[in-house]
Amino acid sequence: MSHEFQNGIRLPKLKDLVDDPDQDWQKAHVKWYGGIMKRIRFLTGVCLWHTPGQKPVLIRWVLVVDPDGKCKPEAFFSTDTQLTPIQIVEYFVLRWGVEVTFQESRRHLGVETQRQWTDKAIARSTPALMGLFSIVCLIALRLISTGKELIPQTTAWYQKQDVTFSDVLAFVRRYTWASKYIKSTHDTGYVLFPVQKLEAILDLLATAA
Repeated sequence: MSHEFQNGIRLPKLKDLVDDPDQDWQKAHVKWYGGIMKRIRFLTGVCLWHTPGQKPVLIRWVLVVDPDGKCKPEAFFSTDTQLTPIQIVEYFVLRWGVEVTFQESRRHLGVETQRQWTDKAIARSTPALMGLFSIVCLIALRLISTGKELIPQTTAWYQKQDVTFSDVLAFVRRYTWASKYIKSTHDTGYVLFPVQKLEAILDLLATAA
C-alpha cells in the first residue's frame, strides 16, 4: 500500500541537538568495531526526508554521542522505520567488514583490475576472485585450529597490532610452499643450503608475492 506524505515544519538540524540537555537522551550498549560492546547516548525519531523533485520518504534517524568523547557524534538513517535504534547502529557497524573485504580483494587479488576484453569474462572472474578470498580465509582458519600461529607482519616503520588479509594471504602461501618444498628436501636428503635459510626465504617470498 502506498502512502502520500506531506511536508511539515522543518525539524532542527541534528548537529544542533548534540549539546542540548533538554532532549530525551537514552543510554545503551551496542556491538562496536572490533567485537567490543560500546556505551553510547542516543536520540531517535521518525520523520520525512525530502529531496527536491522527489516524493518525501519516511525514515528513522538515530543521533549517537560517545559519552567518553573518543568518537565524534554520528547520525544514522534507515528507511525501515520498524528497526530499533540499536539495530540501525549495529547494522552500520557490520558494513565495515564488507567494505574491508572489497578493499582487500582489490588490493591483493586483482578485483576490478582484470585484463579481460568482454563483460562476460569479467562477470565470471569477479565472483571467482571473491570466492578465492573466502577460500584463503578458511584455509588460514583451519591452519590456526591445528596450532599454526598467525602473526601480523611488521616493519621497522610500521608496527601493526591486528592481522589483516595481507598477513592471512602470506600465512597461507608460506604453509603451501613449505609443505611442498621443505618436505621434498627432507625426502631427498639434499639441499644447497640449510633448511633454516630456506624457511627464511619462504617467509620473505610469501610476504612479497
